[in-house]
Amino acid sequence: MDINSKKVFQVLDPKKIWMPIALGLAIVFYLFYSDPNITSDTLKLIFDAKLSSVIVAFLVLFARDAGYVYRVKTISDGELNWSRSIVIIILWEFASAVTPSVVGGTAVVVFVFMAEGINVGKSLAYVMLTAILDNLFFVIAAPIVMLLTQGMIFPDVQAMDLELGTSLQLLFFLSYGLIAVYTLVMSYALFVRPRAFKWFLLKVTGFRFFKKWREKANQYGDEIIMASNGLKGKAVSYWVKISAATTFIWVARYLMLNSLVEAYSNLSVPEHMVVFSRQVIMWIVMLVSPTPGSSGTAEYFFNQFFYEYLGDYTFVSSIFWRLMSYYPYLILGAIFLPRWVKSRFFNKGK
Repeated sequence: MDINSKKVFQVLDPKKIWMPIALGLAIVFYLFYSDPNITSDTLKLIFDAKLSSVIVAFLVLFARDAGYVYRVKTISDGELNWSRSIVIIILWEFASAVTPSVVGGTAVVVFVFMAEGINVGKSLAYVMLTAILDNLFFVIAAPIVMLLTQGMIFPDVQAMDLELGTSLQLLFFLSYGLIAVYTLVMSYALFVRPRAFKWFLLKVTGFRFFKKWREKANQYGDEIIMASNGLKGKAVSYWVKISAATTFIWVARYLMLNSLVEAYSNLSVPEHMVVFSRQVIMWIVMLVSPTPGSSGTAEYFFNQFFYEYLGDYTFVSSIFWRLMSYYPYLILGAIFLPRWVKSRFFNKGK
C-alpha cells in the first residue's frame, strides 16, 4: 500500500466536502422537479415526524458511533486511548464521505493510525481486520434476513433493473458472491497462510500478461505478512469483543433508519424486519457507487426501497436520513482536520 502523505492530504482536503454536497443537492433537486407529486408543501411534511422516534434515531446513531470508537480502541489492544480513538473515527468517517465507496479510504485510515502512534504493521492489521469483520457481518447477515423476510427483501420496482437487463436480485447475488470470496481469501491470507498468499500473488504475476503488477503484488504480499504478524497472539476475549462490537455497529446503523421510518409511519414488527433487511440491499447499492460517500446514489435509490412504507413522506425522509447519517461527518471532518494536521505534523517540536 502506497501511503504517500501528499496523496493522503489530497484525499483529506476539507475543500472536498463541496463535491458530495453538490451531488447530493443535485439529485434532491432532480427528484423535486421530476416528480409532479413533490411540491414545496412536501418539504413541510418533515415536521410531521414523531418526536419520540426522531429522538430514538439520534440515540441509535450516537450508539453506533460509540460502537465505532469502542471497536477502534479495542482492536488496538489498549494502544489507543478514548480520545485518540475518537480522532480516528472522525477522520475515518470523513475519508469515507469524500471518497467513492468502490475505492474507500484504506490508505488514508492506515496513515491516520500511524499518525496516532501505531506502527505500520499494526496499522495495516487493524484496518484490514476491520474490513474483514464488516464484510463478514454482511456475508452472515444477508442469508439470515432473506430467510426471515421470505422474499420481501427485494423491492418490486422495474426501475431498479439495469440497462443490460440484469435484475437487482442478480446484482445482489453477484455482489454478495464477490464479497464472500474476497472475505474468504483475505481471511485465509491474514489469519492462516500469509506467506502462501504472497507466493500465489508472485506466481500469478509471473505470467507475461500480469508482470507489470508484479512489484505491487510483492509489496501487497509483504503488507499481508506484516499485518498478520501484528495480530498474532491475541486472546480469545479480543476476538469476541471486536466481533460483538462489529455486530452492534451494523445493527445500530440499520435501526437508525428503522426509527426514522417509524417517525413517519406506524410499522408492524414484520414491516420493521423488512425495512431492516432491505438496508442490506441498500448497502450493496451504495457499496458499488462511484460517487463520494454514495452521494446522490443513496438519495436516488432510497425512494425505490422505502416508498411503500413512507408514501408522501419518502422525499423528506431521504433528506432527513442523509442529514443525520452523512453530512454531519463531512462538516465535522472539515472542521476537525486542520487542527489535527497542525497538532500532529507542525506542533511536534513545541
